Amino acid sequence: MARHRIAVIGLGMAVTPHAKSLLDLHDRIEVVHAMSPSAARRQAFAARFAFPLTDALGPILDDRTITVAAVLTPPNTHLEIASRLAAAGKHVLLEKPLDVSIARAEQLVAACRDAGVTLGVVLQHRFKPAAERLAAILRADGLGDIVSCSTSIRLWRPQSYYDEPGRGTRARDGGGVLLTQGIHTLDLMLNLAGPIVEVCGYARTTPVHRMETEDIVCAAVRYCSGAIGIIDATTTAYPGGPERIELVGTKGTAALAGTALGVAWHDGRREEIAPDASAGGTGADPMAFPHDYHLGVWRDFLDAIDAGRAPRVSGAEALAVHRLIDALLSAGSSDRKLSLAG
Repeated sequence: MARHRIAVIGLGMAVTPHAKSLLDLHDRIEVVHAMSPSAARRQAFAARFAFPLTDALGPILDDRTITVAAVLTPPNTHLEIASRLAAAGKHVLLEKPLDVSIARAEQLVAACRDAGVTLGVVLQHRFKPAAERLAAILRADGLGDIVSCSTSIRLWRPQSYYDEPGRGTRARDGGGVLLTQGIHTLDLMLNLAGPIVEVCGYARTTPVHRMETEDIVCAAVRYCSGAIGIIDATTTAYPGGPERIELVGTKGTAALAGTALGVAWHDGRREEIAPDASAGGTGADPMAFPHDYHLGVWRDFLDAIDAGRAPRVSGAEALAVHRLIDALLSAGSSDRKLSLAG
C-alpha cells in the first residue's frame, strides 16, 4: 500500500475533522504542507496540529512528491485551485460544494478528468454507520419498492454565523441552506432513493436572517422510480435538530435521523441503531460532530487512488446533487414545476 504525501489547502473552520483524520491515518499518509495565506489562521492551526505550514500554493504545485491535496477553501476558489492541482498531477479531495455554480462545477470535474487525477468530494453523511446500514438494506431489497422518500433538514444558524464576511452570499458561497448545509443530506437522499426527475416548490429568505441567499426551502419531488416526497430545509429552526430521511416501501418503512436509524417491517420485525452523543452540527456550532465520517471519506479516497477506482463520492456523483439544488432554487424562485428529465 502506497504512503501518500499530502497537502492541506485552507485552514479555516472546515479543517479540524480533516486534520484529526490525517493524524489517525499516519501509517498511510505524510502531511507535507498545511497552507493558508492568513498568518492568524496558520498560527491558530499550529497551536493544535504539528503539520508543516506554508503561506502559498506554489510550493505544493512544484513538489512532485506530493500526490494528494485536500482543498478546504471557500467555494468560489475551488475551480481555480483544483484545476491548478490537477494540472500538476495531484489527486484532489474537495470540500463541498464543488463550486458556486453548475457551470464552474462542471469545469472543475472536467479539469480533473482530463488531467487523469482522482477527484473526491467531502459529503461525509454517506459514511455514517446508520446510513451505510440503510444502504445495505435497500441493496438487498429489504424495503421492497420505494413509494415515498421525504427529507427534513431543520437546522439553526444564528445571525452571527451569517455576519462573517461572504457567508451566505452568492459570490463566495454560491447559495444558502441547500448548497452550504443541506447538500450533505440531499446527497445521501439521492444515494439512497435514486434520481429525482421533477420538482416544484418555494425558496425564500425569511426575516429571521439578514442574508442574500435562501434560508428556507420547501418542495415536492418525483423520483425516477415513481416515488414521491417532500424536501423541507431551513436554518431558521431554533435550536436545530437531526436531519431526517424517511423511506416508505412496499415491505416497510425506514427513518434515518442524524446518526440514528429505525426500520419497521410489515411482518413485525424491527431494527434500530441508537444515535451517538454528538450534537451533529445542527445548531449554532456547525462543527459539533465527531470526525469519524471524515475519516471514512479519507480512507475511501486513499483506497480509490491505490486501487485505480472512483471514490464513493466522485465529482460526477457530486454534480447530481448540485443539479438537484439548482432545480430546487429555480423552481422556488419561479413557483413553477420544473422537470429534471434528460
